[in-house]
Amino acid sequence: MSGAQPGKRAGKLLLIAAWAAGIFLATRFFGSWEERQENPNQQVATEVANGVVEVRLQANRQGHFVASGKINGQPVTFMVDTGATQVAVPAELAASLGLRTGAPVTLSTANGLAEGSRSRLASLSLGGIELSDVNAVVMPGMGDSTVLLGMSALKQLEFNQRGGTLLLRQHPTP
Repeated sequence: MSGAQPGKRAGKLLLIAAWAAGIFLATRFFGSWEERQENPNQQVATEVANGVVEVRLQANRQGHFVASGKINGQPVTFMVDTGATQVAVPAELAASLGLRTGAPVTLSTANGLAEGSRSRLASLSLGGIELSDVNAVVMPGMGDSTVLLGMSALKQLEFNQRGGTLLLRQHPTP
């Protein structure tokens, strides 16, 4: 008689399938865990009291405040950057968002001078905070799809950082 017994062959196949499923599930779990470590604010909690909108962000492992939000109704990932004068959008992301670019601009960045283009965001949202007509710059070569949430947006908010928490408040406009 040649070959393995049918029961042993099925057992080996089931063992291989179980290992493959286990590896797949572990990869999914740890990928999701790593994403939550990078962006602990994928679901942004919002409180509203007396017309004041409050959003609390938790710092990630590196101490950065990264959060999910929207530009012109489309999902993006923000990193709060109080050292950035404008909201800075990577060029590839800006193209996919359909952002119009205007006059060229030379910017001083942590990596030296960089060329970009002026732009305006019709809307920017982070949790319950909604901003309209926000100045921005489109920057080629930013490396990833994270939008730097600079002072052109943050100056419209009150913000306070304590420990690993950043509190953003949007007061009603008179």
